[in-house]
Amino acid sequence: MRGVDYYELLGVNRDATAAEIKSAYRSLARSMHPDVGGTAGTFRLLQEAYETLNDPVRRASYDRADEPAHRPRAAERRRRRHFGEDPTYVPKMPRLRLDDLPWWDAVDPDTRVRYLPATGPDRAPTLALVGGWSLLLLAGLAVELSTMLLAAWLSMLVASGVLIVLLLRRHIRAHRIDRSFTAEFGGRRIFGLPDGQDERAQQLTAELCAKYLTRLPGVRVFHGLAWPDSVFEDVHHAVLCGRRLVLVESKSWLPGHYTSDETGALWRNGHPFRGGTTSLPDGIGAFEELLPGVEIRGVVLIYPSRAGDVTTVEQDDDPVSPMTPAQFVRDIGRWLAQDAASVDREVFTAVLDQVVGD
Repeated sequence: MRGVDYYELLGVNRDATAAEIKSAYRSLARSMHPDVGGTAGTFRLLQEAYETLNDPVRRASYDRADEPAHRPRAAERRRRRHFGEDPTYVPKMPRLRLDDLPWWDAVDPDTRVRYLPATGPDRAPTLALVGGWSLLLLAGLAVELSTMLLAAWLSMLVASGVLIVLLLRRHIRAHRIDRSFTAEFGGRRIFGLPDGQDERAQQLTAELCAKYLTRLPGVRVFHGLAWPDSVFEDVHHAVLCGRRLVLVESKSWLPGHYTSDETGALWRNGHPFRGGTTSLPDGIGAFEELLPGVEIRGVVLIYPSRAGDVTTVEQDDDPVSPMTPAQFVRDIGRWLAQDAASVDREVFTAVLDQVVGD
């Protein structure tokens, strides 16, 4: 539609990446959809802007039509390239030494996974009860009992036998539940796919999780999750181990030193960060409501968008922590390793239900 600047409508620069355009569209669509109070006409215009700028051919044609009015000066182009993001720069997977990961050797990847919550009685008490019943049976058969003692012995034998039968039935039922769950999910550690059309940062995070965090037997990795009651892909990744859940956003941002405050707002080099946003504080609240009793952390995983270093500090008490890839593997691996071999079936199923596509 002529007369409407699609870049301005989406709130992105004219040199915005495909990932930035997609992220801006998703953010606006949540507030402009007719179901949440927006108008159908405005939402159709938003869709038209996104479909045009998301398609390389249509975007090139659109840019050519508007080029005279929006062509940046040569000096401005040089300044953007030197000080801003470098569209030709490709972040790489960090090289991590296993000696720098204290939790790595403390975990046996072949440890048997423990599924929670328990669906049957503990094995040891049941075996002890069976052993006691057997001794009671042998003792009664080995001696001659009076009529009164014989009646008492038979009563105890029947009562304990009934209890054992009930416990064995529960064991069989629990075994069937465990076997069914294991057959469906036991052979998989990763669910969903990182957005193939988005920036490389999501692909790198997926590789990090698969290469390092899956050493923990109980870890399950999810890509592309919606908040509860949402139909959009609101969370890039989630890592679950036992009753600990990490929500992760992967970002490609300018090099610098990143921190966050108690509200989850991001800072870069000591100043409020204006180069990007995160929805993790709201996401954490939504998942805390969905999963009461589960420990939830948020991580903004930052890759440099041009040559230079990204640095962060350890911030365990903040709702959202900016991290480098190396810090993510080191600190989140250590946090999850405290219960390395547990899979909570109820929490797992609830998180899996939020995966947008699998």
